[in-house]
Amino acid sequence: MTKLNPSQAALADGLLNAGCIKFGEFTLKSGLSSPIYIDLRRIISFPRLLAQIGEAYIPLIHNLNFDRLAGLPYAAIPIATAVSLQGDYPMIYPRKEVKTYGTKAEIEGEYHAGETALVIDDLATTGGSKFEAIEKLTAVGLVVKDIVVLVDRQSGAKESLEQAGYSMHAVLTITQLLDYWEETGKVEKEKIEETRRFLKN
Repeated sequence: MTKLNPSQAALADGLLNAGCIKFGEFTLKSGLSSPIYIDLRRIISFPRLLAQIGEAYIPLIHNLNFDRLAGLPYAAIPIATAVSLQGDYPMIYPRKEVKTYGTKAEIEGEYHAGETALVIDDLATTGGSKFEAIEKLTAVGLVVKDIVVLVDRQSGAKESLEQAGYSMHAVLTITQLLDYWEETGKVEKEKIEETRRFLKN
């Protein structure tokens, strides 16, 4: 079991208190019923938590080689902005829908072909959305090597990205969070066990 350091523990508490991670009964996009729901879009309403999250990415990206951050729409754009402000890193983002007017930009912000973009996202599940974004970035001549997420759901994203030649790094894994909340009694044991069973399937 990996122990959380004090800043990870504060982050785990913050995510729970802000309702970014909820326990109960939720219907997922796939139609499956889940005992856990992760909604990291809520962090924009908690500025102190958002600043903490920005700080938490810095040690992970400190030794990576990149020219600018690429935040993925929509949930990770505020996170990438927080990281950009913390580390003074320039930022871009691939649009979800390409503009049909003006510059018709697919990527917002300044960049140059040949530069390395570090992909910043909120959550990793299977990795599907990461591949779509990487495609948009590489189509304009940017190089992508690393992806950094806040929470890894440990549902295969890391493995599928690695198979394609990318490295994924996570501030927290779902296992670390569940272990921490169980140990500190922040979440009922039954809910933790139910979530572990669900995530195994």
